[in-house]
Amino acid sequence: MFSPQQFEILLSLTDQDRHGYGIIQDVSDRTGGEVRLGTGALYTAIRSLAASGLIRETDQKDEGDARRRYYRLTAAGRRALEAEVARLDALLATARQKGVRPRSIRGRS
Repeated sequence: MFSPQQFEILLSLTDQDRHGYGIIQDVSDRTGGEVRLGTGALYTAIRSLAASGLIRETDQKDEGDARRRYYRLTAAGRRALEAEVARLDALLATARQKGVRPRSIRGRS
């Protein structure tokens, strides 16, 4: 089980390597601004995920800003994310079986 921040970071890295600010932007774009990662929470989560071997820093350099570090989802990270998605899917299935339905959230149904 991951924190919401860790889940969003792993999800952000599924389709491409990103630097910290790129992760923040991706999460904000995907969630319509509903989820906002602060830099402190982001880098705390990144350190934890990297220490667990779920993501790793790449050798990619940014010509515009040499300080930017890029991160990549590892194979173990993808497996862990898939397992978490399966766990969440099972929870949702149980909730639906019990008649719990989501409310519309800001234009989403």
